[in-house]
Amino acid sequence: MFTGIIQAVGEIIQTRPIIDHGNNGLSLCISTGELDLSDVKIGDSIAVNGVCLTVTSLIIGKFTVDVSQETLSCTEGLNQTGMRVNLEKALRLSDRLGGHLVSGHVDAIGLVVKFEPVGESYELIIRAPDSILRYLTHKGSITVNGVSLTVNQVEGNEFSINLIPHTLAMTTLRELAPEMRVNLETDMLARYVAKLLSI
Repeated sequence: MFTGIIQAVGEIIQTRPIIDHGNNGLSLCISTGELDLSDVKIGDSIAVNGVCLTVTSLIIGKFTVDVSQETLSCTEGLNQTGMRVNLEKALRLSDRLGGHLVSGHVDAIGLVVKFEPVGESYELIIRAPDSILRYLTHKGSITVNGVSLTVNQVEGNEFSINLIPHTLAMTTLRELAPEMRVNLETDMLARYVAKLLSI
């Protein structure tokens, strides 16, 4: 479980195919940036651009994870060497919940429609697939590339977000541009409520 509050920006510095019983996944080596790994052990979870992955080895300033073909097929950016990624260690029960409850399981891939400055902030508009539209609401929560954000407005299949300077400074969202694809995870509470109402 995560909060969507990014702790550091790292970089995928190596990708290596996994040759194991027909598995077409990848092993990733990720530099940690300023992420403190002193309390991380093999088997722990780290969210990488919003995707929950299991640490398979630890090296000074780096860690490795394995990504299945299934995960690669429904996420964006995990197969790209040189990709800068948002990093968050798994939530501890004693931690503050500064964002919202995030599982690290990507629901869909969105398309950036607009990313433009508005005063000191930036307006981000993303086109979402129909499959997640019912979970998007004004002032509701959404995770974009692992970052917990608040939806400002929903119009048709597009939703807008206001990105403050601090969020831009601390995450890779400042590198977005129109036509880029992003990992989206909807608010899990909204999903549970929708499921209960459909019974």
